[in-house]
Amino acid sequence: MSNVKLAVVFYSMGGTNYQLAKWAEEGAKAAGAEVRVIKVQELAPDSAIEGNEGWKATVNATKDVPVAASEDLEWADAIIFSTPTRFGVMAAQMKQFIDLQGGLWASGKTINKVVSGMTSAQNPHGGQEATLQSLYTAMMHWGAIIATPGYSDPVVFGAGGNPYGTSVTVGQDGKMIEDVEAAVKYQAKRTVTVAEWVKKGNQ
Repeated sequence: MSNVKLAVVFYSMGGTNYQLAKWAEEGAKAAGAEVRVIKVQELAPDSAIEGNEGWKATVNATKDVPVAASEDLEWADAIIFSTPTRFGVMAAQMKQFIDLQGGLWASGKTINKVVSGMTSAQNPHGGQEATLQSLYTAMMHWGAIIATPGYSDPVVFGAGGNPYGTSVTVGQDGKMIEDVEAAVKYQAKRTVTVAEWVKKGNQ
């Protein structure tokens, strides 16, 4: 059987979700997957980005990362989304990318994609769980198979215990407060494993 193909789709303003995406890539590759790390299109005006040093640094750090397209989702057996929370829901940039997949959805090409989500916020209770649920609501419409970490491994507890997906609190200094690297890599491995089961079942 061919290797599972995983798309890691992220939006990052301060660099956190880009780092989560890179850890997911490492975890998935270690599990034998073929991985594409891709960013969603930025919607904010250049003037807003120019006025924020952290944002500007992230734009520069991710300038060579390909912009996500429908073709990437069609290619993928599994998708991991990583988005910061914005008022308890996914960032507008991620929402727009999902909204643009109507053609893929209408042709049945989102059905049985194995999906999982990760997020970040400035407070532990700043909408992390709700953001992942907002993502998964869209995925239910896609007919996707949602693969959450649940409490299936002790690393989930070490990272704050979010059963919906890895989430991390980011301090005012822009640094992650919890140590979530192992949880992200585990979540990626679990997503790839579930995708393998689905792929085998469809053969």
